[in-house]
Amino acid sequence: MEYFTTTSKASRRAVDCVIVGAYERGKLGTGAQDIDDASKGEIRKRVKTGDISSAVGRCTILTNVPGIKADRVAVVGLGKSGKFSATEYKKAITAAAQAISQTKAKSVLNCLTLEPVADTDPYYLARHTAEAVGDVLYRFTQMKSGRKKKGSPLKSIGFAIAKRGDAAKTMLGAEHGDGIAAGVSLAKELGNLPANVCTPSYLARTAKKLAAGNGKLTTKVLSETEMKRLGMGSLLSVTAGSAEPAKLIVMHYKGAGSEKPVVLVGKGVTFDTGGISLKPGPNMDEMKFDMCGAASVIGTIAAVAKMKLPINLNVVVPAVENMPSSTATKPGDIVKSMSGQTIEVLNTDAEGRLILCDALTYSRRFKPAAIIDVATLTGACVVALGAHRTGIMSNNDALREEIFAAGEAAEDRGWPLPLGDEYTAQLKSNFADMANIGGPGGGAVTAGCFLGKFTDGMNWAHLDIAGTAWKSGAKKGASGRPVPMLSQVLLARCGVLP
Repeated sequence: MEYFTTTSKASRRAVDCVIVGAYERGKLGTGAQDIDDASKGEIRKRVKTGDISSAVGRCTILTNVPGIKADRVAVVGLGKSGKFSATEYKKAITAAAQAISQTKAKSVLNCLTLEPVADTDPYYLARHTAEAVGDVLYRFTQMKSGRKKKGSPLKSIGFAIAKRGDAAKTMLGAEHGDGIAAGVSLAKELGNLPANVCTPSYLARTAKKLAAGNGKLTTKVLSETEMKRLGMGSLLSVTAGSAEPAKLIVMHYKGAGSEKPVVLVGKGVTFDTGGISLKPGPNMDEMKFDMCGAASVIGTIAAVAKMKLPINLNVVVPAVENMPSSTATKPGDIVKSMSGQTIEVLNTDAEGRLILCDALTYSRRFKPAAIIDVATLTGACVVALGAHRTGIMSNNDALREEIFAAGEAAEDRGWPLPLGDEYTAQLKSNFADMANIGGPGGGAVTAGCFLGKFTDGMNWAHLDIAGTAWKSGAKKGASGRPVPMLSQVLLARCGVLP
């Protein structure tokens, strides 16, 4: 996508479509007022007839508007004047992008950037725009036969700015938003692929392709033999029942010399049957999304590489299938982790933590400035937070607050959950150092506490994305979250935000 800025009025720019807004009670946004003046009341006339709605998320495409140079005008509802927030801005620009994507428009001028948006600035308005447009234009077509429908021809997005001094921030926001949108799209694509295609080996090949031709990005892949040599008995216990070989994918982005890296660890269970603790049949197809943690950290490093950030970032992905068979791990089996700690596997469907604990131990060798694991880990987190917010747990208050603040700024929100000895006590085992489940109460937290047993001395956080990684129902598909949240953490850490 190409981006540009302009101080031209909405009525004077010759583009295929211009986006303007209308508030409640007949108040027009800056761009809409200009077009209304140039067209001698065309916008107000449509508002009075009810053809244009002021409700946030409603959009009307007008054509043949007299007195202006644009072929089309997308008028989007902005809600109450004075209460237009970044969240509502993103809803509005998404609605406009959805409507425009159904047309043949190749160039667009966004005049919503002229509106007063609470607690934001030109950088974030441009970034939210690029991310929203990328989200709208994404299509999963890889597995469909026959002639594929052509996507939107949109190639160019302009941002109306009030003064030339806003141009640099706006273009930086668009550049970052474009990079994040690319990472989100990659995470979605990996998540949406079926498990017979997106195997651990497929994830490994994808990671290697990302590194090809990028001098700052490298990828290596460890085999089961190498993992066995390292003592990753916990990870290998999950893959024991599958014919698909497990992979440990290790990616390095070097953008900041010898600085300590941030490490992202992503759960990569490419299909989760539950193993011997077999899941119920309904909706089991959605267990192809159990690798969305892996997809999101791979998407994040792809975004970082595209944005060329001055930071060191490592990504570690333990990739496995969890299948039932005569060789599968059984409830009651005891396995030894890479850390040397033993684990009684009371439930083979609590497998994500079994692969993550060895990946976390492996990541110690990088001496990380911070380590964040990302996982579709527990149904309990879905019960607690629904599909709206990612669960955030950490052994460091400052890191937890950093991630929470990043989610707020990125419009990819999380919510803090506790850790504590009273929850860790639920993991007690009579036969091993710990059990892999802690009973029915506080399941999301006890899962975090389990991982915490492998992160002593590290600045660590755990993100449970079980509720946010994908959508069910008619709009079933991977969401690409939390790529925006993670990208915001990294942007803030390397000091490139305006």
